[in-house]
Amino acid sequence: MLLRRDGIIANHKRIYRLYADAKLQVRKRLKRRVALGRGEVAPAVTSINEKWSLDFVDDTLHNNRRIRILNVVDDFRCEALAIEVDTSISGGRVARVLDQIADERDGYPKTIIMDNGTELTSLAMLAWSAKTRVQLHYIAPGKPTQNAFIESFNGKFRDECLSDNIFSSIEEARAIIEEWRIDYNENRPHRSLGQLTPAAFAAKQISPKTVYS
Repeated sequence: MLLRRDGIIANHKRIYRLYADAKLQVRKRLKRRVALGRGEVAPAVTSINEKWSLDFVDDTLHNNRRIRILNVVDDFRCEALAIEVDTSISGGRVARVLDQIADERDGYPKTIIMDNGTELTSLAMLAWSAKTRVQLHYIAPGKPTQNAFIESFNGKFRDECLSDNIFSSIEEARAIIEEWRIDYNENRPHRSLGQLTPAAFAAKQISPKTVYS
């Protein structure tokens, strides 16, 4: 799709042969076995701001200092709304990131899917939920498949960004990760979006701001 968008027309078998010869494949990670009975399947989203998903990812700098990364995505348009990077991120920090996204984008979501981490079950997040009237939906402990969209995004993020870079500082990590997020939103077509990029798909959508009192 990217080649065709640039005006390069070639048989897909030839493209795949060159892709394989250049060893561009990303090795698939082994999936953990999960127990049967994964709970109710979440209904498919049908509009923007119907459901956001968020999760934390951990990595380290070159000096082995741990960094914490918050990923926030809109499930309907497959868009990475924000990737926040720091040495630690509190529940209050998560709430501020969500407020910033709502101010810059299309308002607040109806529901946010997340796990049961201490930052996400904090009083700060519960107060934010009451203030904005956003429903916080916590997945069952030990059931990451109940938040499958963000788990898939985290896998791409780790394979294509974190595993390919060694960060010398928190500032460098923020710059490289933000560059990857912009590329993900603006240049990568998604099959579920009719081979549009998240940015192109989002530009077609109209959503009124959610107002709270």
